[in-house]
Amino acid sequence: MTSTQHDHFDRAATDPQPPNEITFQGKEYNRVREGLADILNSRAVTQQAGEGRAPAKQSVFYNPIQQFNRDLSVLAIRAFAEDLAALRLVRHERKLAKGGGPRSSKKRKRHNAGDNEGAVDGVSGAQCAKKAAVTSRSTSEQQEISCPARELNEGQRAAAPFKKASDHHSIEAPQPGVASAHLGQTADATVQKKEAPNTAELASVNPTADATVPKEEAEDTMDPLQKPPDLDHVPPKDTLPHLDPPFRILDALSATGLRAVRYAKEISQVTSVTANDLLPSATASIRINVEYNGLAEKVRPSTGDAKALMYEVATNHVRMRPYHVVDLDPYGTAAPFLDAAVQAVTDGGLLCVTCTDAGIYASVSWLEKTYSQYGGLPWKGPQSHEAGLRLILNAVATSAARYGLAIEPLLSLNVDFYVRLFIRIKRSPAEVKCLASKTMVAYNCDHGCGAFSIQYLAHTREKEAKNGDKFHSHALAQGPTATPRCEHCGFKTHVAGPMWGGPLHNPHFISRILNLLPSLDAKVYATIPRIEGMLTLALNETLLKEAPPSGAPLEFAGVSEPFPPLDPALRDPYPFFFNPSTLSRTLHCSRPSDAQWRGALIGLGYRATRSHTEPGSIRTDAPWHVIWEIMREWVRQKHPIKEGAITKGMAGWEILQKDRSKKGFHVAKQELRDAIEKADGVQGLRESVQAALYRIGAEAPKKERVDGEEEGGDDDGEEPLKVVFDEKLGKEAAGKKLVRYQVNPRPDWGPMCKAKGGDQSA
Repeated sequence: MTSTQHDHFDRAATDPQPPNEITFQGKEYNRVREGLADILNSRAVTQQAGEGRAPAKQSVFYNPIQQFNRDLSVLAIRAFAEDLAALRLVRHERKLAKGGGPRSSKKRKRHNAGDNEGAVDGVSGAQCAKKAAVTSRSTSEQQEISCPARELNEGQRAAAPFKKASDHHSIEAPQPGVASAHLGQTADATVQKKEAPNTAELASVNPTADATVPKEEAEDTMDPLQKPPDLDHVPPKDTLPHLDPPFRILDALSATGLRAVRYAKEISQVTSVTANDLLPSATASIRINVEYNGLAEKVRPSTGDAKALMYEVATNHVRMRPYHVVDLDPYGTAAPFLDAAVQAVTDGGLLCVTCTDAGIYASVSWLEKTYSQYGGLPWKGPQSHEAGLRLILNAVATSAARYGLAIEPLLSLNVDFYVRLFIRIKRSPAEVKCLASKTMVAYNCDHGCGAFSIQYLAHTREKEAKNGDKFHSHALAQGPTATPRCEHCGFKTHVAGPMWGGPLHNPHFISRILNLLPSLDAKVYATIPRIEGMLTLALNETLLKEAPPSGAPLEFAGVSEPFPPLDPALRDPYPFFFNPSTLSRTLHCSRPSDAQWRGALIGLGYRATRSHTEPGSIRTDAPWHVIWEIMREWVRQKHPIKEGAITKGMAGWEILQKDRSKKGFHVAKQELRDAIEKADGVQGLRESVQAALYRIGAEAPKKERVDGEEEGGDDDGEEPLKVVFDEKLGKEAAGKKLVRYQVNPRPDWGPMCKAKGGDQSA
């Protein structure tokens, strides 16, 4: 069965429910249901182009085709949030194991005097209930500790730590009358000048504070789940109440606010979401959708330039706090926002990036634009979309490296007409030094046979110091790795890059998302079949030692076990892929089936899998001379080339000359054919044939006898490859059919027209 027959597409996922006509706040809207969110679009502005077609005009951008993008983003951020909770818990347990807790004799004296009664595992009840204002971005995540773990929301997430208490404490839970200021707190909220302290808040924090409002009256007005813990009576460890740890998300280019609403409703760990957009009409739409979904305390609309907002987060550490997740989903390229975004993410946070300008990053038509946007040249050929992924990753990596930030791509996908990246940002100057050794340029034979070679800019080795510690040593790479012309066909090669040469995915992160799928509601996440298929492809295409065997999802004992990061110096050992159809077109022969290709490669001791970026592709660790030898054997064993199909000067002609079993045969045929065509009479024919035979004999390589070896054998002294096209060996194990590649689901399918920013109140 071919890959085309085996790959189905999920049409239901791209056909959202028909909009409902409703009236909200005295205005008529079309309601669209996606996930757990309801989005309202003004009926007076939105004009339908026809049955089954996308809207022809929008005041605020909404594209139902990208539901896959949004479903995947919700699951990826949820998996990341669980991992962050696990990391916080591990840090807290390490702190306790090292004897954390009261550090000074003064604290011990206060503890003995009763000021800190009920301390649990070295962390007092007051410390578990209080949180200090964060004044330094670089140390904010390192200062977080946790209270003892407990299950939240039906066991979907583990307990997470809180920030250390400082001289001035504040309760994380919302206080009476200021719920939105805490539960919906966002990093773009300004901190007012310090005024007289709220006596009700002081009373809830410190029972001995002099307050005009009695403590009991203030607490009675609160929801029982939002009350601060009673510091006079601390319950046992397993019932110790504590508040949700902060988890802030910035939806920098929010449009309708659909992503922000879905994040707030579908990810239980989220405490606040900032939904920002430049257009006032978009902000008005966000506000309506937030109110309609009942999320006014959790999602805050913001009008302004996304870059200015993120730069303020990066520079104003007193008034702003960095985000745990920053999501960039622009119309077109995300390149202008990358520099600000990497600085607005907290240490160890997640950066989500979408780019829809495939005509720039995956095409050579405007290569000068590609270089100015992403700092590298595009690739011409079937591998152009994977090269586009790597160009964008390199742009993110170089932007982050300027500030001592290293990146780890957790998931990098080419989807339909865009790319979607999930990147962990970590402050580590030592890991930044490995960037040059993970940056590469490629020499691509785009006009000839399609072969390519890779050149890394630097080389990194792991060494051991005298004390036994491991460290990385960096040196310049030797070059060049390729000649100006292709070694296989003799055609000119062209340069692509520089681009990211590290892994595209973390297989453990992919496995974490795959483990979430069985527990999801298919009615809420309509794109589950496609998510499973594409993530399985991405997991299998990772030809790394760290990858799970057979592409099986990793099983974790629970969210208390974080997934491991990859080696910061690790390169992708086998980037890119080849397309068998392209190779067959070069040699003017039929195409071997996928099973035959995999059988031949596996029989020679190599691995073979698919690439998620191209249907019918094969990703392998076999070098190009082996790939072409398999094709030559295919021509010899299965499909001889028709007479005259390939002539001298073609890429296929040069490739066939390297056939070990027929060395010089095609050259002789061409020489004799030319002699016959140019001959004049019988005598001229005899002379032309004799001259051709003389040239063939003169050009034949001379074999030298070596002591202990017999004459003959292969001309280059190598053992001929024994290629067997074993379909049984290359056949994939029968299993669940997966939605691997999408097809165009409906008319006018694509990125759609940009929103015009009309009056939302119309």
